[in-house]
Amino acid sequence: MKTSTTRFSFTLAALVLLLLAAAFHLQATEKKEFDPARWEKDIQAFEKQDQKAFPPKGSILFLGSSSIRKWDLNKYFPDLKTINRGFGGSQMEDPVYYADRIVFPYNPKIIVLYEGDNDINNGKTPETIFTDYKDFVKIVHDKLPKTRILYICIKPSMSRWPVIDKLRQTNELIRKFTQKDKRLQYLDVDAPMTGNDGKPRPELFEKDNLHLNHEGYVLWSAIVRRHLNNPDF
Repeated sequence: MKTSTTRFSFTLAALVLLLLAAAFHLQATEKKEFDPARWEKDIQAFEKQDQKAFPPKGSILFLGSSSIRKWDLNKYFPDLKTINRGFGGSQMEDPVYYADRIVFPYNPKIIVLYEGDNDINNGKTPETIFTDYKDFVKIVHDKLPKTRILYICIKPSMSRWPVIDKLRQTNELIRKFTQKDKRLQYLDVDAPMTGNDGKPRPELFEKDNLHLNHEGYVLWSAIVRRHLNNPDF
């Protein structure tokens, strides 16, 4: 009986050690995977563009992942002064890390932000993404207290459909937070991008069922314009 108990204790201890080692390895992997410095070349490319022709200060800054990067702002907002600083694959923590280089130099009057899509896909929790969003708001408003931030909620897509619940949990956390500050606005693209069957509307996407096509950007542009023209904003 004593031998069986000893073996059980040894097995349990070994299992605990394995779990701790796995957790440590996962944490180390996440820190490496989510290292914002991986975008250094993209940021340097923006800075080279600025050296050639610096954007007008007080413009509308579009910031975020590939949904922003692929947005032809001159085509959809030809009458507005806009700056596109989207870099594909970015996550919510990245604009925080690079704010000194891709936000503050432009002194934007409005920031249109789209992040969170890649975060969810890479296993981050809604709470983590929400914390990163709040960090972004704070760092912006500490230096640019009058700048308004329009957050485009994480879009529904068939490519990310398995994580739709976490996606919507993240959106809800951010939506509630934006109600506390008139300088913040939550742009709902989830509802208009969802069809009567409860699934994302396929006519709004490219063949990868993730990125927007022309019709998708027509929809997003109309939503952004509606909020830009909001007299209460």
